[in-house]
Amino acid sequence: MPHTIPLKRPLDATGLPPRQSPEPEPPAPAAVPEGDVPEGDVTAYHHPAFVRVEPGHFAGDFIYYFTGFTGREPQPEVPLAAYEDPTLAYDQIRALGRQYRSAQVLWSEARLRLRAVPVLQKAVPLWDAWTAARDELRLVFSEFWTTADGKWKAQLLRLTEAESVAKKAARKWDDVAEQLAKLAADQVHVAGYDHELDLSDVAQAAGLDIRGWNICHADEYKPPYNRPTPLVYDLDTEIEEQRERLTEVAALAGDITASA
Repeated sequence: MPHTIPLKRPLDATGLPPRQSPEPEPPAPAAVPEGDVPEGDVTAYHHPAFVRVEPGHFAGDFIYYFTGFTGREPQPEVPLAAYEDPTLAYDQIRALGRQYRSAQVLWSEARLRLRAVPVLQKAVPLWDAWTAARDELRLVFSEFWTTADGKWKAQLLRLTEAESVAKKAARKWDDVAEQLAKLAADQVHVAGYDHELDLSDVAQAAGLDIRGWNICHADEYKPPYNRPTPLVYDLDTEIEEQRERLTEVAALAGDITASA
């Protein structure tokens, strides 16, 4: 089924007056009225996947039909020869630009699906590993409230081990999340934010549920001043808060012992 995309742009609207019919006599073709330029054949420059264009529901709105894109094709670009063709009118060139712009949007979406789905599939066990490590860290920390005084050192060892496992899982997640963020940024770079294809929609079409996944903008994976990547940064903040709490409790326990 052809792929379509609506755009609020006129196609081949020259704005010129209607052409005059040739005089029956003499038999030679009538001269072109001054200011009216005959249009060349633009069909040779259509994108190979272009099917047709139809008026949309609103004035100046058109729907472009294409046979479809796999994402493996080269990025659609108006052929250079079209700009150099002296027979093409200015409005024909503009119309070609709008056609290829529509093709770029559909192509960018197809390319994102092609490239992102394998990475999304690879990311599933990494997200599961991270959430399991995070939950274990929080569980170990919460058990301090029921740990006997003589067993705090052993519990601290368990906590540091849980921290190490969680940090490794967070780093692995940020690596794959960065890949996905870059793929999404590439799609927006071609299509623009008005035609952004959300990764969650790509995942859903592939039968994956990525709700809750921590995927930030691509720029956040190259933080300044050696700041950790997003998920590692969040984990470091949580670990710091946990340690501050334990330090506070240890200080209070030390005061009580001294008073006794």
